[in-house]
Amino acid sequence: MPDIVGVSFRRPGKIYHFDPQGLPIRRLDQIVAETARGVEIGTAMTDVQPITEEDLLAPLKKIVRFATSEDLRRKQSYRQREKDAFSYSLKCIAARNLPMKLVETEYAFDGSQITFYFVSETRVDFRELVKDLASHLKCKIQLYQIGARDQAKSLGGYGVCGRSLCCATFLRTFDPISMKMAKEQSLFLNPTKFSGVCGKLMCCLRYEYDAYREARIRMPMISQVVQTPKGQARVQSLNVVKETILAEFEESGTVLEFSASAVRWEQIGGKCGHDRGGCSKNGGSCGRTARSAADEEDIIDEDAPDEDV
Repeated sequence: MPDIVGVSFRRPGKIYHFDPQGLPIRRLDQIVAETARGVEIGTAMTDVQPITEEDLLAPLKKIVRFATSEDLRRKQSYRQREKDAFSYSLKCIAARNLPMKLVETEYAFDGSQITFYFVSETRVDFRELVKDLASHLKCKIQLYQIGARDQAKSLGGYGVCGRSLCCATFLRTFDPISMKMAKEQSLFLNPTKFSGVCGKLMCCLRYEYDAYREARIRMPMISQVVQTPKGQARVQSLNVVKETILAEFEESGTVLEFSASAVRWEQIGGKCGHDRGGCSKNGGSCGRTARSAADEEDIIDEDAPDEDV
């Protein structure tokens, strides 16, 4: 059974699996590994652990060695060079009036290549820019277009909650976020209210989405007639967190709160839409109709994928 170790090359960043080559690597060790971009310094995010042959998705690249103090000094020496390259690139972009915003520069570990990360709303012809940069920096130039989420991740900042951005602190990948998640959590459908600093729907909409979806399975729909311990009433609103409903008795106009488990309701046409399948609530008559295709709209995840490592 082969061993693997998870390595990240940016913090926070995607974790890639490598062959530890028998090295006793522990979490947070600095290592040097072979990647698609050449040899790079990364941080071990896991201890060495076994994996079955069936779970291996592709041949593993190898860990070369533990990073030495000289390796770390070399990596640090590139920080000032990256700043100088960033400043020079800004001047070239302005001189050629290119519709792009430079976000970050990054030297490869061996210094043979430098990558410029930028955002742009249109297609950019940067062939002349590459010539300018290559003649000045004397190394291979790579320009990599990123999305708004990656820009926020790189620059950092604070969200409306007052805390540091999730993407800049612990999120390693960007999962798709949709308007459906906001609807399921009964949020006001005003994108400006739950958009992050990147202008996209906030990543935290996904955190509680599964819990809300599971709870809604056990609850009737708004405006549905239900049988309560006090008689028939019509559902006015739902409190998904408490799993309670507010129901109005039409004859008296009285509104009372009931636990969702204390009421009964009938299926109102079509198959149950829970998890796109069926449920056992009330003998299969859970009262939830099949969801419309509109609930699946507006997937917001247009950022460029991570680079191969």
